[in-house]
Formats: sequence, C-alpha cells, structure tokens
Amino acid sequence: MPLVPMKQVLAEARKGRYGVGAYNVNNMEQIQALMQGASETGTPIILQASKGALEYSKMIYLKHLIQAAVEDNPDLPVVCHLDHGPDLEVCKQAIALGFTSVMIDGSIDYAKKDANGGHPARTFEDNVAVTKAVCEYAHPRGVSVEGELGTLGGIEDETQASSIHLTDPDEVEEFVARTGVDALAIAIGTSHGAYKFKEAPTLALDLVPKISEKAGDASLVMHGSSSVPQDLVEIINKYGGAMKKSMGVPMDQIQEAIKLGVQKINVDTDGRLAFTGNIRKYLFEHPEVFDQRKYLGAGRQGIYDVMKQKMIDFGTAGHADDYKPATLEQAKAWYK
Repeated sequence: MPLVPMKQVLAEARKGRYGVGAYNVNNMEQIQALMQGASETGTPIILQASKGALEYSKMIYLKHLIQAAVEDNPDLPVVCHLDHGPDLEVCKQAIALGFTSVMIDGSIDYAKKDANGGHPARTFEDNVAVTKAVCEYAHPRGVSVEGELGTLGGIEDETQASSIHLTDPDEVEEFVARTGVDALAIAIGTSHGAYKFKEAPTLALDLVPKISEKAGDASLVMHGSSSVPQDLVEIINKYGGAMKKSMGVPMDQIQEAIKLGVQKINVDTDGRLAFTGNIRKYLFEHPEVFDQRKYLGAGRQGIYDVMKQKMIDFGTAGHADDYKPATLEQAKAWYK
C-alpha cells in the first residue's frame, strides 16, 4: 500500500468519531516502535517530521525509513506528514520527497525573532496568504495541507510563539474558505514541549464545537497534546536525569476534545520521554554494555509501550480496514 493522503484519513476519523495520532519521528527506532503498535492494533497512523527532524536525518534518510515502514506494513493506512513547515520552500522539499501531507504554520513569522527567541504572530491576512500559497502548490499534486489559526505556548524545535492567542471561531470560516486547507490546527490552551503546565490544565474545550461548526470539511488538529506522564519523568530522574516538574494534557481532556470534533492529535514529547527513560534505565542496570543495539532497543520498547496505549485511548485502534486508501494520483481529482 502506498502512503495515503491525510485528507482521507482524517475524513474517515470524523465519520467514525475517533482521533488519529500524529507521532513525531526522527529515527528508525521510533518508526519501528510506532509501526509495531499500529500493526498489532490495526491502527491508521500519521508519521510526521518537523523541520528539525528533517535536518537531523538529512530528510532523504527519514523519508526512506518511513517508506520501509509502509512496505513492511502493507495493510495499514500510513500518512507521511511535514509538521510545522515554516515556509513554502520547506513544504516544496517535503512534497518532492513524496510526503502526502504538509503543515504550513502561517500563524507565526519564522523569519523574525524577539529578544526571547519567540516568533511574532502573523496578521490574519498574512496567514491567509502564506497558507493559500502552499495549498495552491500542494493540492494539484494530491497533497493534503494543514494550516494553523491561533498560537500555542511552549517550545518545540524552532516553533516558539512570542504570545499566545486562542483560535477565534469567528475567523475560522473565512480562513478555511480563502485558503482551502484540509486540516486546521487550533489553539485551545495546549502547549508545545515537555514543560507545558505547572498544574493540571483546563483546556478551552467549549471552543471546539464552535470551531468545528465553522470549519466545514476541514478537520481539526490539536498540537501540543502529549500528556507528560509523571512515571516517565520519574524514571528519567531516577537514573540520572534532571527534569523539572511539569504536567501535560490529561488523556480524559484529549478524549473529550475528540468527542467534540478533533480528528488529529499531535504527540512528540511523550515518545521522547519513554525513549530517554528506558535508555537511561538500561545503561544504569547494564553498565558493561556498549552495543548501541541493546540500549536503543530498550528505548524502542519504551516508545512502543506508551504509544500503543495512545492508539487505543484515541479510539484509532481497529479502524485500519474501514476504507480503501487513496493514492496521491487519485487525490488530485478532489481539488479540481
């Protein structure tokens, strides 16, 4: 089965009233762990890479690792997605490599930074212009596009906003109509990175049905949705780490957001925590080991344990056979 357009995967999730996890990947072990969990649960899956991940892996390596995962799991719908594309050029690079979906983050201006390293928010009109340009390039090639309206807190790679702005439902209908986006990342109080909140957050879930009503056929996306499980943080600190206290997004709030109309849930930090904690623990318990396959294997197991459960909790498990996946060639017709 070839890689699948994200537009179809999220449209099916809306019909089935479940969420699809979008998991950030940087290396082989992450991809293997995620695909094992998806295979065992029958889960459609979105493997996504940020600009930082593509630079780390030289882009072409990561693309072929994802392609290998598809060949090894021919019965699973798999999306290859660019996360937080900063501009049209990076989106073009991903599309040229065969990515079936790209995100253009037009909510902030990546070319500018304030004194704290944050990027200023773009105006609504600038966001529309940047996002529309990516859609006009991607859609004739069958590639899905995710945009963003509103800004999140926290830091993830180069994604750091100077200020936080929740998504205004009154702007959503115009934004979707003028840009043509297939998916819309919304700001409802989630935050990027490991250090999200000092106490359990209360998301602005009341905004979700209002946004959903205005978004038309565009699917809704929650960024910054790792839960930062305290047991994973404790393992890291027990075996030599020094992570500060932080809390993530509780699973029950994510599940409520899915019920209210969210289809895509971005998860990055929890995979990093599981990977790092298991490696630290393994090396502490086996100080004689210098074979990286052994400790990287332990890290891979950690990601598998955590992410397989998320596939179940998001409601994605068991939906891999619900529909016949489309190709990019078939997707071109959707936009004519």
